[in-house]
Amino acid sequence: MNKHIRSALLSLAVIAALPAAAQDAPAPGVSPRIDAIRKAGVLRVGVLANLPWLAENTKSDGGEAWSGPAWLLTKEYARALGVKVEPVLVSHETKVPVLASNQVDLSITPLAETPDRLKAIDFVIYSATSVCMFGRADNTKFSQSKSVDDLNRPEITIAYFIGGGEEGWVKERFPKAKLRGVTNSGATAPVEEVMSKRADAAPINRVPYVGMAKKVKGLSVLPSANDCQGSMEKAAPVGLGVDKNQAAFTNWLRAVATRMKPQLDAEERKIIDKL
Repeated sequence: MNKHIRSALLSLAVIAALPAAAQDAPAPGVSPRIDAIRKAGVLRVGVLANLPWLAENTKSDGGEAWSGPAWLLTKEYARALGVKVEPVLVSHETKVPVLASNQVDLSITPLAETPDRLKAIDFVIYSATSVCMFGRADNTKFSQSKSVDDLNRPEITIAYFIGGGEEGWVKERFPKAKLRGVTNSGATAPVEEVMSKRADAAPINRVPYVGMAKKVKGLSVLPSANDCQGSMEKAAPVGLGVDKNQAAFTNWLRAVATRMKPQLDAEERKIIDKL
């Protein structure tokens, strides 16, 4: 298991064991950030859509402007503090710096936890991103493989996009397999290589796999449990961003996220199923 994921899960387990009172919002005077939020009457949050964790509703249908587990969690924070949510649009370049500059209280655009980001901000982890391996269901070399480990053998050809996020991982994960690097033509994954039988398997992020499997018939996936949504391959924690040195505020945010984990998981899956 990825060491960052293991650390996050241990932290969640510890928080889950805390008494219910630990999930109550800190009293006045305990957290300067919470005191400021209550005084302002709003919880300022940086938003930038990133499915399935934060989705933007661009239709004029009277519904909520945002949805997804990140939004669900944010609304619970605001409810507990007795304030309104104030979305602040951010970009990929500003979604982390806005915390240090005090333009927002939270950056709820989904952020993958990385060593560099951990130097600048704290995280409230509630999900993870990961990779699955897919192949043709009628390809016995793939269909008879019981695990991702089984693909690491000389008779298996694995395709990957040159320069893509999975290239380094594929080379490290499958040193015994025959690797086939191809140019990205704009597709989510090298599905053409698999369907044409030039490759037996290829990697894909767990989120877009669900939508791709609906469009491309005859695919199989590893790990197979829950349509690969429980994969821990190339896993990285995903969560909200919080400015550092706010222990009382951050611990409370994490406790609430732990309590709501089943609801957040259900909301995430609901959005994934719509992709």
